[in-house]
Amino acid sequence: MIRLIILLLAAIQAFAQKNPAVLSVNGKDIPADELAYLFRKNYPEAREHSPQKVNDYLKLYIRFRLKVEEALNRSLDTTLQFRREFATYREELRKTYLREDKLTDSLVRLTYERLKEEISASHILVALQPDASPDDTLKAWQRAQDVLARVRRGEAFDRLARELSDDPSARNNGGHLGYFTALQMVYPFETAAWSGKPGDVVGPVRTRFGYHILKIEDRKPARGEVEVSHIMLRTLPGRDETQTRNLIFEIYDQLKAGVPWNDLCARYSEDLNSKSNNCRLRPFGVGAMAQVPEFDAVAFSLQSPGDLSDPFKTAYGWHIVRLEKKIPLPPFEQLESSLRSRVVRDERLQAARAAYYSKLKRQYGFSENQELKRKLLVVADTLLKKDAPNLPFYNPGETLLSVAGKIHTAGQFIDFVKMNRQTSTRPAPGQSNQLYNRFVENALAEQAEQELMQQKTDYRFLLKEYYEGILLFDIMEKEVWNRAATDSAGLRAFFEANRARYHAGERAQAVIYSASQADLLATLKGYLEQRDTAGAAQFVQEKRIRTDAGKFQRTDRPVLHNLTWRPGLYQAENNGMYYLVHILQILPPGLLSFEEAKISVLSDYQQEVEDQWVADLQKKYPVKVYEKGRKYLVRLLRR
Repeated sequence: MIRLIILLLAAIQAFAQKNPAVLSVNGKDIPADELAYLFRKNYPEAREHSPQKVNDYLKLYIRFRLKVEEALNRSLDTTLQFRREFATYREELRKTYLREDKLTDSLVRLTYERLKEEISASHILVALQPDASPDDTLKAWQRAQDVLARVRRGEAFDRLARELSDDPSARNNGGHLGYFTALQMVYPFETAAWSGKPGDVVGPVRTRFGYHILKIEDRKPARGEVEVSHIMLRTLPGRDETQTRNLIFEIYDQLKAGVPWNDLCARYSEDLNSKSNNCRLRPFGVGAMAQVPEFDAVAFSLQSPGDLSDPFKTAYGWHIVRLEKKIPLPPFEQLESSLRSRVVRDERLQAARAAYYSKLKRQYGFSENQELKRKLLVVADTLLKKDAPNLPFYNPGETLLSVAGKIHTAGQFIDFVKMNRQTSTRPAPGQSNQLYNRFVENALAEQAEQELMQQKTDYRFLLKEYYEGILLFDIMEKEVWNRAATDSAGLRAFFEANRARYHAGERAQAVIYSASQADLLATLKGYLEQRDTAGAAQFVQEKRIRTDAGKFQRTDRPVLHNLTWRPGLYQAENNGMYYLVHILQILPPGLLSFEEAKISVLSDYQQEVEDQWVADLQKKYPVKVYEKGRKYLVRLLRR
């Protein structure tokens, strides 16, 4: 045992020699590799890695470390606001590094591969609510197994669907769903469909609707999308069906004879949604017209742009369809962004995440105290209700769950509930369970994160950077920005003591009008030339012309750069916008008033407040720079 401790100490010392500390703030060493990471991030160009640049950076970094040390000393990292903000940053960062993000990548790619194919299938549904009791779930499972056994014995699938399926449409279609592709069915159903070949019976598979038994009818390459136009005559109660049929064939004959499509569309079509667009429909893919399968079949059967279908009837009326264009499945790179946004909203991501966390549970020997969990869910329910302040008794130190030997207590879970509860609304049903699942996932992710930090130093440094960056913002807000902004007497005194700093060159007292149309400003110029100020003001208001009045130097606005610098009216154009500049008078160079210089004064005063505060921190927290470590950092940056 003693020998092992000696070896560990020797290893730590050897690592420290390879990565020496560069400086120390309040007794806390900052190693060379961390400073090298931060320096390279701020100065990525190798030519900037000079010894002088390193020395300048260390001075700035010491100021930063002193502020962070003060924030830690005040325990600003324990506030609810800090913990919430850091948890958000941390969760987003994890997605980039941990396998959750890789899950999304693989799901996006898998979804695209499935979009290359269309599947025709039938199903029999045994309905079951998502939150069904174990007894009801078992009954539904047994019923699904009985149906599956009858299918496997050779009974006709469509007949069984009509007799037994809880999907009402099965009474008419025998369970047949037609063709569909990825993202058109719930994810477990889609996965089951893609797992079989034509003729296979798959299932039972559980979805939020219940248990499904699928029969795969056909699989074929995807046909992409089509864009068509159609002229439609509706079949309405009381309308003579024969006359409607005769009219659609008459329209067809006129099209064949060369009468323009747009003319016949405008005269006859009764689809008001498409009539204003020359009867053109939006592009659609397989399954989008599932309610009118005849229309879907005809549209996809046309081969070349301009091809006309024969008149045909659907449940909505009589149609003639003209093909405008066929749109093949775009390359993955074009669809990746839109697919990703759909995948992250789809239940497929939740299913994949559940599988990922199940794997982590096995990997880390996850265990939980079921009895305590039940008790704490009651506590959480009470805590989430604004009108229920008295919590049931629980022992905060009792072990709730264990991940890789690390204990997570009842008190930690209740703190998590407090941090994530929404106090503005009453809790949604099941919110306590959702928070508990998130607590478990966080515990598993933290363990995976610990391993990641051992493997990837950039992740460790970036996580620390987020942590300290939030602290820096909080302490600067308290000690510098808010203090300077609210100290009106100090701000005024600073201005009086430094009045000579705030001066301006030659300026113009002017009004700058801007608009997207040059003719508006030409009309406005006429009002101003006639000195009709009331008419000009009314015109500006009616036409919503933007107005910017004040004292301007030439460098204050791009439009002023090339103007004649004397009183008058000047029209100009810059980057697609049109301007009318009314220079009223030219002001000589001189000192600015307090109001004119206020923004600059505030910035300078904040800097003075910060410098004095940092000087006080330097007295409070000892700082030491290690020359050996500084030289090592310079050499490290030159590699």
